[in-house]
Amino acid sequence: MLDVTDRLSVIIGGGAVALRKARGLIEAGATQIRMVSPDFHADIPAIVEKITARFEPDHLTDAGLAFAATDSREINDAIVREARRRGIWVTRADSEEDEPGDFTTPAILRQGPVVITVATAGAPALAAMIRDDLAAHFDPRWRMMAEAMQAIRPALLSADGISAEQRREVFRSLATPQAMEILMAGGIGLLWESLVLKFPPLEALAPLK
Repeated sequence: MLDVTDRLSVIIGGGAVALRKARGLIEAGATQIRMVSPDFHADIPAIVEKITARFEPDHLTDAGLAFAATDSREINDAIVREARRRGIWVTRADSEEDEPGDFTTPAILRQGPVVITVATAGAPALAAMIRDDLAAHFDPRWRMMAEAMQAIRPALLSADGISAEQRREVFRSLATPQAMEILMAGGIGLLWESLVLKFPPLEALAPLK
């Protein structure tokens, strides 16, 4: 769970694995992605900066994250070593124990602002199966409440006279089945009205609709 919006991510490799890494970064909000490879998958997104070359250490200049996604163990080893020398977090598509990298990318389920990740200690097929089972049982009210909280949070943070503890109480009250039923029945307007009844200081704020 890392904010990659303004962090340069460098992917070494241009095949199907590199394509999946790029798509995952884009879904997570990345705007700076560099890919280095002698050749590239035809579906690499246009947002990705492509450098047609074999890996050289300088390809990691200014990187915040590095992905060793080649089909060569030796090249992936070299990428991991160079990234660590530069203090860059690095992961690799293969999982050799001598140079395992610093992080892994889990199976991800995104439903609006709700993000669920599944990791299974090196068993990606199992992680994907669990993710898909969770998706089949995902309650749509969770997404609706997360979206409502996104609208409510700025109003609370900008309000005078409401303490941090009161804000915490508001959000705890929203994370309940009762609050989700109110949201389902009448939308964010009715939900806000219910909050004002519970927390009178909210009356000073403009109502949300």
